[in-house]
Amino acid sequence: MLDRTLRAAGTIVPTRSTEWPTVILALVIHGGFLALTWWCQSLPPLVVMIAGGWLIAWHGSLQHEVIHGHPTGNQAINDAIGSIPLSLWLPYPIYRESHLEHHRDEYLTDPIEDPESSYFTKAAWEQLGATGRLLARWNTTLFGRLTIGPVVMLLSFLGQEWRLIRADEPGRRRIWAAHGIGVVGVLFWSTVVCGMPLWLYLAFVYTGAAMTRLRSYAEHRYAESHEERTAIVENSHLFGLLFLYNNLHVLHHRRPGISWYRLPAVYRKNRETLVRLNGGLVYDGYGDIARRFFLKPHDDPTHPHHS
Repeated sequence: MLDRTLRAAGTIVPTRSTEWPTVILALVIHGGFLALTWWCQSLPPLVVMIAGGWLIAWHGSLQHEVIHGHPTGNQAINDAIGSIPLSLWLPYPIYRESHLEHHRDEYLTDPIEDPESSYFTKAAWEQLGATGRLLARWNTTLFGRLTIGPVVMLLSFLGQEWRLIRADEPGRRRIWAAHGIGVVGVLFWSTVVCGMPLWLYLAFVYTGAAMTRLRSYAEHRYAESHEERTAIVENSHLFGLLFLYNNLHVLHHRRPGISWYRLPAVYRKNRETLVRLNGGLVYDGYGDIARRFFLKPHDDPTHPHHS
């Protein structure tokens, strides 16, 4: 059994005291962003793009951490830490709402019930048309997910949000208005104050989105038992830090309140149980995923229960 001292699975588990490793991490990420943009004209564009992509992806991992009740016992403070829109395209309140909905594990991978599902219903698949289906199949390969994946994700998300805004979904326009103010502030700092070309900022946003798509690429896969739909990626020290050990994904879904810096130790202690629970869906690092799926589909893009 998993360590009984751990909290039962849930969406948000507020901390009892300030988690200083996460506070320090937030300072490093935001300080790194300010430093990189300030000195961007003194660095080669490729360095700025890669370092910026890392910071954007790292910031997304931090947002995921604060969604789950870290680093303080005050969720308003946590939300404030995660609310700066460095990635430009994703309003934090919408991410928070959809991600907590994703944690209804009994619905994992369901294209209707799980907002983070990459599967299609048969009806949605047919509506894509021949070109759309070709791109969707390409997006099931790792190479496709890293190249066209970010733009597919972006266009799909913005299209859905535009429909909600047109339908006057309660609170949506307010969320986007507040988000727009934050985006203007980020772009004013980076392009006007720091003199960064807009194309370069957009390039490292895209790079960060691609890094994030690497994390999510093999996290979930349909299985009859919902406990076997969540993967584990072991032996990934560099990307593990970037993703705040969310690569140990089955543990995160079982105990979402565990702080990122505790996850590796808890995983090692409970590895045998966790691997048994998820049916052995384990990858030996992201190199293993690349070897298997770089040009091959990870799964059929249509969900078997929505025919």
